[in-house]
Amino acid sequence: MTTFGQVFAEPRFRVLFASQTLLVAGDTVKMLAFSVLVYAHTGSPGLSAMAYLSGFLPEVVGGIFLLSIADRMRPRALMIAGDLLRAATCVALAVAGLPVWAALALVFVTGVPRPVFSAARAAMLPEVLAGDAFVLGRAALGMVAALAQIAGFAAGGLVLAATGPERALLVTAALSLLSAVAERLGLPDTPPRAGAGGAGTGTVRTTLRVNRELLADRRVRGLLLAGWLPMLLFVGAEAVFVPYLTELGSPSGAGLVLAATAAGMGLGNLVVGRFVSPAGRERLVFPLMLLSGVPLVAFAARPGVAVAAVLAAAGCACLAYNLGLQRPFVDAVPSDRLGQAYGLQNSGVMTAQAVGAMLVGALAEAVPTHHAIAWAGVAAIGCALTLRATVLGGLGLRRPGRAAGSRRSRAR
Repeated sequence: MTTFGQVFAEPRFRVLFASQTLLVAGDTVKMLAFSVLVYAHTGSPGLSAMAYLSGFLPEVVGGIFLLSIADRMRPRALMIAGDLLRAATCVALAVAGLPVWAALALVFVTGVPRPVFSAARAAMLPEVLAGDAFVLGRAALGMVAALAQIAGFAAGGLVLAATGPERALLVTAALSLLSAVAERLGLPDTPPRAGAGGAGTGTVRTTLRVNRELLADRRVRGLLLAGWLPMLLFVGAEAVFVPYLTELGSPSGAGLVLAATAAGMGLGNLVVGRFVSPAGRERLVFPLMLLSGVPLVAFAARPGVAVAAVLAAAGCACLAYNLGLQRPFVDAVPSDRLGQAYGLQNSGVMTAQAVGAMLVGALAEAVPTHHAIAWAGVAAIGCALTLRATVLGGLGLRRPGRAAGSRRSRAR
């Protein structure tokens, strides 16, 4: 079985790992600082929440119309361009003194191409790591994302308290520039996956066509839905942890519970990625997907902060079922569409998070928040049962006579 030591022995993966760490931490600081900045200028909780979630809608727009660029331009150049655009945006927000409407518009416009940059980064991983090492690399990136989020919230809070939101935004700009330097010095300048052609005329048309073709493929569609829908429900429940704990009389406990979810994500990726065999990960997809909703159902008993933190961590740990989807997803997608496929996957996750937060938040307006969380868990269990045949078909577990190699040759 592949080990983390073997994965980190690959120099290009170390660059991707460092870059991902810098970007996740920087984005966490940016979301927090921008939300505080908008609230300080307007005193509006609604606008502050809009600022905090301002990265979601641009992801949807870019995911629908621009993703073909990820396979039609050089991956390293796209990654660096994304870092530089993020840095420039943060500097403008920090020093330009923009009115709130202009700041929100700037974040939206510069966020539209973000799925392209993320897709280029995600599609580079299976080119750097092969076989089980690729899945373990995904697990490592999942763990660092959890740890970087925790560090980003902690560091962002300290910087905000000490210097204010403008300086915190400059921290994100600096981290983005460091990431760009690491990518420029440590990654090869590989050609576009789809050959020459760049991002000129036909980008939108090509993106729409390939998205339709990917979603029309039953195997790809099943794997995408398996990654999106349980995430929609879990993040929807997570979105009302703060009001739930406030109702309990412990608003400060929200930080503990949210940190526990990130820790659970990291632990789940570690255990499933390192200690479960490749075939075992795929067999665990459905059981873990089903179990992810069970801890949420337990919120019906209105647990206190400590128990809520344990339940949140356990549910989030089960989301490591996504590791079992990675190898089949790469096998199912032709190599010249891998960037767009990962972009579609990532954009769907972002959209699911926004939709889940809106749905469970709306439910919490009608019923007590602990009941809303519990109903999200019931829906997650129902979703897993509904997707069972689709998921097993996508993993090839119901068609033992068919080898995945027929598509694997196109994906390598």
